[in-house]
This record gives sequence, C-alpha cells and structure tokens, in this order.
Amino acid sequence: MSSIVEIEDAVRHLSREDFAKFSHWFSEQRNLIWDRQIEEDSASGKLDRLLKEVDDDIAKGRTRPTDELLDNR
Repeated sequence: MSSIVEIEDAVRHLSREDFAKFSHWFSEQRNLIWDRQIEEDSASGKLDRLLKEVDDDIAKGRTRPTDELLDNR
C-alpha cells in the first residue's frame, strides 16, 4: 500500500479533471465512513444522552422551526 506521502504526491499531480473525480470519490468515502460511525454510535448507545436532550427540548418547547433558523431572504 502507498504511504500518505506517496498519495499526497499523486494527488498533487492529478489533472483538473482527475482531481475533480478524486474529490467527488473522496467526499463519498468520507460520507460513508461518517454514516457507519453514526450507525455504530447509535447502536452502542453513545447517542442516547443527546437524543434524550433533544426529546426534552422538544417537550419543553425549546425548539424552533427550521425555516426560522434558515434565513432565506
């Protein structure tokens, strides 16, 4: 397997078109890893405290509609 230095060097030498393709691929990979991490954390109970906080905030009316948070003027 290539070292990080070799990978970095290879990326530096990509054409614009290949860099764009690589960037898209890399972004997709990062998203897949993030999704797996969220699934693992959820299954293990690591997110239970946060989900309870969300439920409590909703029950106590401490939330706002997304439209209000996004200033789409």
